[in-house]
Formats: sequence, C-alpha cells, structure tokens
Amino acid sequence: MDGIHLLGEWFGCPPAPAMLRADALRTLCLEATAAAGLTAVGETFHQFEPQGVTGMVLLAESHLAIHTWPEIDFVSIDVYVCNLRADNSFRAQILYDTLKRALGPLELREHVLHRGVERVRAVA
Repeated sequence: MDGIHLLGEWFGCPPAPAMLRADALRTLCLEATAAAGLTAVGETFHQFEPQGVTGMVLLAESHLAIHTWPEIDFVSIDVYVCNLRADNSFRAQILYDTLKRALGPLELREHVLHRGVERVRAVA
C-alpha cells in the first residue's frame, strides 16, 4: 500500500461562512469530496463557541481533516488517500485545491508526504 498525504497551514483566510459555521464547512467538504471523485463513508463536524470548526470526513480511500480558527484567520488541513486499487493522488490534489480556493488563504505552508511502500513486481 502507498498513499499521498497533503498537509496545509493556510493563513489570512477571510471570514467566509465555512470558516465560521460547522454546517457550511460540512457542506463544502462533502461537495468537494464528491467532486474530486472520492467516497465519503462517514463525517463529523464540531462547532466551537464563539467561533471555529473542526471536521473530519472519513473516506473509503482514507480521510480529510480540517480545522478553522477564524479569530486568527487560520485553517489547518490534511488530506490523506491510499492508492491500493488505483492511484488516487490526483483526486486528493483536486480535493485539497478545491478547499484552498474556497477558503482563500493569502499565505500558505504546504507539505506533501508519500506514505507506505511501493512494491516493485518482478516480471517473470
């Protein structure tokens, strides 16, 4: 099994509804997941008071986790997908990029991790 793990720290995100409200972030994440061709199999989103949201979408392919801090215009995100039956790397990138466009960070720090073990098959 191998996979790709996209990590983002997004600074300067404007106070859009998805930054502030769990229902708006949930809708955004589930729509972006479907549009990327990934399969949501569960989800949970928590509203903090007075503001901020933490959420997770459990994917058949792995997960999306996202956390907003509207008081400091900050989002952290992590998208991890496995590539067991197919290479889902481009789907992970589509999901990540869709959320980045929607939340509009002015500055960002991003990391890409390649996880797991790629097998080399000998040809007989």
